[in-house]
Amino acid sequence: MTAIDTTLHAPIGFDDFLQVELRVGRIVAAEVFKEARRPAYILQVDFGPELGLRKSSAQITQLYTPESLIGRQVVAVLNFPKKQIGPIQSECLVTGFHNTDGHVALCVPDQEVPLGTKLL
Repeated sequence: MTAIDTTLHAPIGFDDFLQVELRVGRIVAAEVFKEARRPAYILQVDFGPELGLRKSSAQITQLYTPESLIGRQVVAVLNFPKKQIGPIQSECLVTGFHNTDGHVALCVPDQEVPLGTKLL
């Protein structure tokens, strides 16, 4: 069983929170990231016509197969700088939570919402 991090950081203002671009996208492709140091997938996430398709690396292999990810809506941060991860450049950060076993469960909307919708 993994311990839950209960550390709270210093409070931020609402304007600071609004600067984080948490948006809904749909996973349209997923493949094993063979070059990753730890097991991971390369995801292609569609955020709609205005925000486009973005690539991400995600260490979610314990709970998901590439096939089970296709078509899922996910929540991702779009305004982090791009990050080089081995041979790929990650263009967004797909969000999730560690379960009691330490495996990452995706953060997802519980209803279908339009692609690109911002979390408020």
